[in-house]
Amino acid sequence: MAVRRTRILIAADVLLWIGATASRMLGAGGSIATSETTLPVRLSESGLYADVATLTIDARNRPFTPQYPLWSDGAAKRRWVRLPDGATIDTTDIDHWNFPVGTRFWKEFQFNGRRVETRLLMKTSPDHWEFGSYLWTDDQRDAVLAPADGVADVAEVAPGKRHSIPSREECRACHDSGRTEVLGFTALQLSTDRDPLAPHAERMTDDMVTLATLVNDQRLSPRRTELIATAPRIAASDPRERAMLGYLSTNCGSCHNRQSSIASLGLFLKYTLARDARCPADAIATAVDQTGHWLVPSAPEGASRRVHPGRPEWSALLQRASSRRPSSQMPPIGTVVADREALSELTQWIQQLGSASTACAAASATHAR
Repeated sequence: MAVRRTRILIAADVLLWIGATASRMLGAGGSIATSETTLPVRLSESGLYADVATLTIDARNRPFTPQYPLWSDGAAKRRWVRLPDGATIDTTDIDHWNFPVGTRFWKEFQFNGRRVETRLLMKTSPDHWEFGSYLWTDDQRDAVLAPADGVADVAEVAPGKRHSIPSREECRACHDSGRTEVLGFTALQLSTDRDPLAPHAERMTDDMVTLATLVNDQRLSPRRTELIATAPRIAASDPRERAMLGYLSTNCGSCHNRQSSIASLGLFLKYTLARDARCPADAIATAVDQTGHWLVPSAPEGASRRVHPGRPEWSALLQRASSRRPSSQMPPIGTVVADREALSELTQWIQQLGSASTACAAASATHAR
């Protein structure tokens, strides 16, 4: 319907045209009758709201917030989950939860106080998730399912920078990497031992789902009561390192992990409780003082490292996170504005990297590879 990455004026008449076109494609049950998706055309039909007129959230949809949120150009976010009645999450593998068919997740993005996009992730079969992004109308009364190619430039996030609705392939690029379809709803992310230094940490409210509520409501199988007695947390040399490992795990680890298609690079930034609850974490062992494939152009010959202790300017990880050039930026999609707050913290962490982290990395570098 639209050439990918072209500028599209988001106006009410355009949205109505999308909705009308989608309505003509409707099959039984209000779902798009194509092989691409079975998601409803309008967000109001997705089960998120009990009262669409007032946008009152259905009480069966429980809010939550990950302790290490993903950076999305400063968007204000709200998230909800709905598990099928009586169903449990298979937590046999503590780092890769298996959700029951019918599970739904929503994530709402707001920029400058206006709803812009709401994403829906729905498990439709034992091995398949549907991804959809809904674009909010100008009157803020509903949102319409975006085309598979996404929609470019829907909202300004900074001078000269605009947010785009991702294509479904872009969604899968992160969510399907290492079969980690659900990125922010894990034992670590829902831990009651919250990291006070986590960048962009969101306010917890009493009605939010945590690991404790899932255990108490008997929504986990096995129940994992040990995670209440000893709440999951990142093992690190100091508080700042804990926060930085959490940030890297969320913002980089969906691709840089041991199960992804780029695992051969040997950079593993995804924090896993099974492996990393000790010194060193994978991220320390595979990044600190390790030479990577991408070299910092300004570094002296032989000086570039993924993370160079004491030298942020020679650290490829920091330089790529700072860049928004298509040839060098990391992550490569999902953001058009560098995260200055986190970059400042990463810089300070690299500057103060001392013997504890470096010794851990050196002792385990061979094993990590």
